[in-house]
Amino acid sequence: MTNIENDTPVDDGATEETAAPEAVAAEPQDETAKLAEQIAALQQDLLYARAETQNVTRRKDKEIADAHAYASTKFARDILSVADNLGRALAALTPEQREDAAIKPLITGLEATERELLSVFERNGITRIAAIGLPLDPNQHQAMLEIPSDKEPGTIVQEMQAGYMMKDRLLRPAMVGVAKKAE
Repeated sequence: MTNIENDTPVDDGATEETAAPEAVAAEPQDETAKLAEQIAALQQDLLYARAETQNVTRRKDKEIADAHAYASTKFARDILSVADNLGRALAALTPEQREDAAIKPLITGLEATERELLSVFERNGITRIAAIGLPLDPNQHQAMLEIPSDKEPGTIVQEMQAGYMMKDRLLRPAMVGVAKKAE
């Protein structure tokens, strides 16, 4: 609009009114975009939180299962020495002693005790590690000495102490003698 007397433009706010609807229209779109971004970020955070919760739950369940499965590990390690001593006592008997009528009941009782102990081991997932004739496995065997032999070097030729596993965990490595090349 112009002033009729001096032909100068008069500011009556009409230009502001026409610009205002555009600014007002742009403002809700910006606000909507910001809110959409916030919603997307919150949804992503929620997904991460759910995933972390599931991971924590799985870890907890695994730890509980392991605690139940391996709770008796310390006791099992302690009882291995009893099994070793029982086995050594039976191995030390001579054929004459085994035939002696006076100690035959004692030997029968020791053998029954050994069978029962091995049965208990089996029920609880405790197994003896195979050693003789196998290659040395540092995850299951502990080499104590090298013995000159015609066997392949690294092959186990002597077992000094039996090794045991409890399910998939090592209770005690087998202490073994390993073949070395004969000179």
